Amino acid sequence: MLSLKEKEIGTLEQLIVTPVKSYQLIAGKLIPFAILGFISVVIVLTGMKFIFEIDVKGEVSFLFVSSFIYILSTLGLGLLVSTFSKTQQQAMMLAVFAIMLPLVFLSGFAFPVENMPEIFQDISVIIPLKYFLLIIRGVILKGAGFAEHWQDGLAMFVIGVVILGISILRFKKLSKRN
Repeated sequence: MLSLKEKEIGTLEQLIVTPVKSYQLIAGKLIPFAILGFISVVIVLTGMKFIFEIDVKGEVSFLFVSSFIYILSTLGLGLLVSTFSKTQQQAMMLAVFAIMLPLVFLSGFAFPVENMPEIFQDISVIIPLKYFLLIIRGVILKGAGFAEHWQDGLAMFVIGVVILGISILRFKKLSKRN
């Protein structure tokens, strides 16, 4: 995601030696993806309403805030993958096998977390998708909102901040080496 193409063709070093700070470079890379992710959320909710005629029973504003937090946490995962990868192909393989598959299988999307062995239930605690799915199901299907899912939102926020923080620190460390 972040700067792998620039890393491959050598323009990342040019960006790093400019007076642009690391956080500005990261923000410049992440903000467009955050906007696209948020547009995707709006499109999905609109399609859900007008194509499938499914109404959101809970607090839509809480759903949007939760979506934004989830988008930031997944962008942090993408940034983290890019700091470990040397090429785009390596990043894709790492993202699919080390990030996406565990997220899908351990989040409760494919299998209920309660039915998993205890070790996998313990691992699922650090997966932001688990909390986002609980919020989505609660808000859309059960009419829940902030009062019922604030702990899930907080957990997702903390995990997202930690992931994004580690990614930023790792990127800064890599950019100082160059």
